[in-house]
Amino acid sequence: MARSPLTLAAAVTAAVPDVEVVGVRRLTAGGGGRFDAAVARLADGRELVARVASEESVDQEIAAEVVALRALTPGVRGMLPFLAPEYVGATALPGGRAIVTTFVPGYLIDADEIPPGEGAATSVGRALAALHALPPSVVRSAGLRERTAEQSRAEVRRLIDAAGASGRLPVRLTVRWRDAVDDDRLWAFEPAVVLGGTQATSFLYTDDERGAPAVSGVLDWHGLSIDDPAVDLRWIASAPDAARDIFRAYGEAAHRAPDAGARVRARLHAELEFARWLVHGLEAHRADVVADAARLLESLAEGVRDDVLLAEIDDDGRTDIDDALTVLANVPATPAAPAVDTSMQTDAFDPDELSLAADGSWSDDMRARAASAANETQPLDPSEFVGVTTPEGERPAEADPVSPDEDQRDAEEARRSARAAFQRWTSSSSE
Repeated sequence: MARSPLTLAAAVTAAVPDVEVVGVRRLTAGGGGRFDAAVARLADGRELVARVASEESVDQEIAAEVVALRALTPGVRGMLPFLAPEYVGATALPGGRAIVTTFVPGYLIDADEIPPGEGAATSVGRALAALHALPPSVVRSAGLRERTAEQSRAEVRRLIDAAGASGRLPVRLTVRWRDAVDDDRLWAFEPAVVLGGTQATSFLYTDDERGAPAVSGVLDWHGLSIDDPAVDLRWIASAPDAARDIFRAYGEAAHRAPDAGARVRARLHAELEFARWLVHGLEAHRADVVADAARLLESLAEGVRDDVLLAEIDDDGRTDIDDALTVLANVPATPAAPAVDTSMQTDAFDPDELSLAADGSWSDDMRARAASAANETQPLDPSEFVGVTTPEGERPAEADPVSPDEDQRDAEEARRSARAAFQRWTSSSSE
């Protein structure tokens, strides 16, 4: 049950001693329906945010964010060119716990609306570079997760294997991703402090003295860790107009050795979100999620017709994928499956935006590897998943017959449910 702003305002007075709340408004931006939130205005002019998770997994996310925010000491915050929320207090509520933080003002810009050139795009790049330049001690002193480059690589390999074992991963993607994970040039990076997967909604903007958008705040700290910097860059694939300038500004502002494979790994991590969605559906025993993820993967495979990722790195490990990024928004749309709309209606990724124009031709070597991979991705028996149709479009024999109208309503309901679940899941996923 959703909590009213007045309930959350009362939580502020319970969590923070000696404060007087004089106004309250609902906070909806960036929540994705995963928590109830409100902004309370205090008598001294300050504004605080109270949040309560709508489900257990999100409650764990908020708890993780509290640990991360407490790790941001005044000295650490002084190293960042933007604001981050500050933890103020917490209080128990029926069915959950309210977390109170400072309010970070600013407005959001959707990924596909970030303009190229100086302004929002370059400000995002510099903000990410500053974040990744934080000393590792920030994470280590808080006991948060740390991964080496090889551990990050192994995690990607496990994800690909799990998706491949399901029988729902297209052969083209199996080959593409395994080639990437096996290429040493991609994984010779220095781990950095990361947020574990920023999104466009992680950045708040205010207008600078020129009237141009500039990053003023960063949200979503629950995934704070030491990991591959590219995980925080993966969402840039959904900002095709601004991608070139974001990466340019990031590279110019980085206080680290050049990472030639960062942009390619960022794209790889973006594509792997569809595989994560598939594995999530399998682990949750959600046939609708499995079917949705499978169709998204088919759409992505149709758009990515060649082994483009590794073609963009030369033998010395240098990359130049700017031209590839500029065509992301120009790939012809792929036909949608009859039962489920395969367009990604979230603020995360779209299979078409991740597609790269190609002629679809494969070399003999790639065909051989595809044939080998096919032996590892044989389709599963659809009857193992309740509600998943057979290849001929028939239901399992034990299913009760239903009318065409009921079929259509069920498909519509499954589509809405899967889409809402995916948006919540991508917003909270940081692994």
